[in-house]
Amino acid sequence: MATDTRLTMTLPGDDQILVTAELAVPPHRAYRAWTAPDLVHRWWAGRGGRTTDVRIDLRVGGRWRYAMEVEGDEIAFHGYFREIVPGERIVSTEVFEDPAGYPRTEEELVNTVTFTGTAAGTLLTLLVRARTRAQRDRIVAPDLVDELRERMELLERAAAAPP
Repeated sequence: MATDTRLTMTLPGDDQILVTAELAVPPHRAYRAWTAPDLVHRWWAGRGGRTTDVRIDLRVGGRWRYAMEVEGDEIAFHGYFREIVPGERIVSTEVFEDPAGYPRTEEELVNTVTFTGTAAGTLLTLLVRARTRAQRDRIVAPDLVDELRERMELLERAAAAPP
């Protein structure tokens, strides 16, 4: 399957990052690729890393954790699910774990991802809310859009694969 994931990133507020991706799979498949550990394992680290840990307790109050290895270093994030509308919307927190494994809770993000059906498949929308503009600006690296596009292409492939 050739992918042509169309992705945009904007900064709608001082503390916000808005990512939209058009995926050529139905919303229920995109949602499953976002929430099933075996599928997240296929796309989360992109092509430049290796996913080493995916844990998802998909319920309000449940915890998630993803880790990847990039050039010999582990990078990990974790959070809690605040809201879940199956197949449609997930609100969760996200905290970066420093190399010693300690969470940087003062830098907790709140992520809202929605899966909206379109004629072509799914419009995936990810709104990231940082605590401050400075925190948001640290996240927005020059290559972020390319990294996100790559991950969404891999997510789309994982979602399109037979269950």
